[in-house]
Amino acid sequence: MITEGQAAIVSGGASGLGGATADMLAAAGAKVAIFDMNADLGRAKAKALNGAFFQVDVTDANKVAAAIADAEGLHGKARILVNCAGIGPPAKVIDRTGLAHSLEAFNAVINVNLSGTFNVLSRFAAALHDAEPLGEERGVIINTASVAAFDGQIGQAAYSASKGGVVGMTLPIARELARYGIRVMTIAPGMFLTPMLETLSEEIRASLGAQVPFPRRLGQPAEFAQLVQSIISNPVLNGETIRLDGAIRMAPR
Repeated sequence: MITEGQAAIVSGGASGLGGATADMLAAAGAKVAIFDMNADLGRAKAKALNGAFFQVDVTDANKVAAAIADAEGLHGKARILVNCAGIGPPAKVIDRTGLAHSLEAFNAVINVNLSGTFNVLSRFAAALHDAEPLGEERGVIINTASVAAFDGQIGQAAYSASKGGVVGMTLPIARELARYGIRVMTIAPGMFLTPMLETLSEEIRASLGAQVPFPRRLGQPAEFAQLVQSIISNPVLNGETIRLDGAIRMAPR
């Protein structure tokens, strides 16, 4: 699919991996709609890209459906969806005092990362499935998982479960949406320089980057966006999860 001229939606597009993806899409000529809860960052990003911002809770089915419809009214039928919205607070199953992991906290991570991803993609697909095809396809959905889906660390039970769910639903949804010419892919990034890691000291960031076999550094959000662009442009990429991690395999801690 050619990105230029297409309408695109990026959830979590105000900053981090989603922000870099929004930058890339706009630079490639797409009309970008950003779905995010951070209104200040989201509006600033949309203004810089001549795009649109919608303050959207990805776990709210009605708000997501309304935002997709509103974005279509501005930019036309969205053909590209990149799901980057997510949270990842760490917590052990048993904390230092012997208390069990809060079920409410566990469910919150699952709700945003897994259910939220499904919520946005399902409503996006419903809005797109009967649109006029662009050549041999109608559109593409790209979800964000994590290497934690495969080798999660201690304290990442909820995060790993949520991202493992994103990986697990990629193939069945790709198979289902194939009849409509809608591709579904997932990227599982390793350690990237996201806003969360930017709060750490330079020494700690360097230490984390040194754990990556090659290149021995943290990934740059623009490199995530580069893979997004490759997936969009290659019609044979479908139903797969791609690790983007410099060959790292996470240690237990």
